[in-house]
Amino acid sequence: MQLFVDTEFFIWLIILSIPAFILGLMEKPIHIYGFFVSVFFIIMSMGGTTKALLYMILYIMFEHVLAVIYTGVRERYGRKAGVYYLFLLLSISPLVTYKVTSVTGNGILGFLGISYMTFKSAQVIIEIYDGQIKEISPFSYIYMMIFFPVVTSGPIDRSRRFDSDINNPLPRSQYLELAGKGLFKILLGVLYKVIIAKTFYQLMTWYGMDISLKSGIIYMYTYGLYLFFDFAGYSLMAVGSSYIFGIKTPDNFNKPFLSCDIKEFWDRWHITLSHWFRDYIFSRVTMGLMKTKKIRSRLTIACIAFFVNMGIMGLWHGLTSYYIAYGLYHATLLSITEVYQKKSKFHKAHKKDKWYRIISWFTTMNLVFFGFFIFSGRIMKFLP
Repeated sequence: MQLFVDTEFFIWLIILSIPAFILGLMEKPIHIYGFFVSVFFIIMSMGGTTKALLYMILYIMFEHVLAVIYTGVRERYGRKAGVYYLFLLLSISPLVTYKVTSVTGNGILGFLGISYMTFKSAQVIIEIYDGQIKEISPFSYIYMMIFFPVVTSGPIDRSRRFDSDINNPLPRSQYLELAGKGLFKILLGVLYKVIIAKTFYQLMTWYGMDISLKSGIIYMYTYGLYLFFDFAGYSLMAVGSSYIFGIKTPDNFNKPFLSCDIKEFWDRWHITLSHWFRDYIFSRVTMGLMKTKKIRSRLTIACIAFFVNMGIMGLWHGLTSYYIAYGLYHATLLSITEVYQKKSKFHKAHKKDKWYRIISWFTTMNLVFFGFFIFSGRIMKFLP
């Protein structure tokens, strides 16, 4: 059973949402019930694959113990950079192992949701180091990891925000409003994923599969639109389901095809992923380089940070040439945009003009869709 795909899942979602809705109306905590619903969906989605389930259990136990130990170490010895990086590397090591072994076809430690769980486990280690997390609740930690709406493909929630939701049940009126919004998001997500995304997918397979310039262009645009509506539809359903279970999971998309530059695009596209990278990689690389004072130019520092940030994002998607190229492509676009916007008098003079914004939008969208073409791997068919 695939989450947010199979009819069986939606039947179970309707049935299991009813008790959650009743608890919300009664102003009772939903998190304990939601925990067991999440366990049920994970077991069902793994289809009896004992090995993958065992990997997940061992992974969560490992990450929780790691966080608890590091909390004690951080409290006793303070901010020791070497110790912090050791724990952070240990935290991401299962995902790295899985990604590396997947290249050879083995996929050791692979299980449903390891990529998105790693963002949350690493975030906890980072915020322990920052002093923002001082205590780890076993239940909250495990529930955050396995919360069924977001376990496979996000959106990526933050641990302190998640804890706040499960520890503070909403008044009836607020829960009703939240559940109503959740139901709307689920229905909109079904429209996106089941109808619109499939339409673009059919157009892509009918007209975009030949190795010709015309087919390549058709594939590029139809694949990009399919990717958006499929993933945005999934994210809407995930967020909507979260609302019904009392968790205000953040949105993942905000009209990305209205973006007038590539920086704005990444502020609207896969928001929880791009903001995670912004907060925990880009900002820290930037601050680290500024502290060394070896590089004086802020623009140079920003460009270096873009390449580190997007390079890692590309590697996170997979250790294949087109994923890496996708990350470096966007790093290049972001760097060029940053330099242009900071240095160009023409941009500063006209950035609010309607004609300029239309041209910027048109240019940005074509660059974005070419990036999707790289991401799809289809571009490899057109290379000599």
